[in-house]
Amino acid sequence: MNEFIVCSAIWYKDISLINNNIPSDLLRPFNCDRGIVFCGLRHPHCLYQMVAMTGKRQCEAGEEIQGFITNKWRFIDRIEGLEIAKVADQIITSYNLHQLHSEDLW
Repeated sequence: MNEFIVCSAIWYKDISLINNNIPSDLLRPFNCDRGIVFCGLRHPHCLYQMVAMTGKRQCEAGEEIQGFITNKWRFIDRIEGLEIAKVADQIITSYNLHQLHSEDLW
């Protein structure tokens, strides 16, 4: 099966959530070695989840990467996202020639 974009995501590398003794590696894609990844329709939805769950402002959350989750449970950045979305024929409009935005997809 070919890889395609499933949703927008933000990987907050410096945030750790402990939830009912669930290992944190179950809460993030396999290629993310630390932190937590929030998913949503658009990137602001991911940001709102982080704020709601941690009480932190974006400037207090530490290192972050905006990107996407694929159907293969991989986190990818906006640059790789553009290449995957092109191959998967997911782009409906293009706002940027070098990186993908959720508005390009849906």
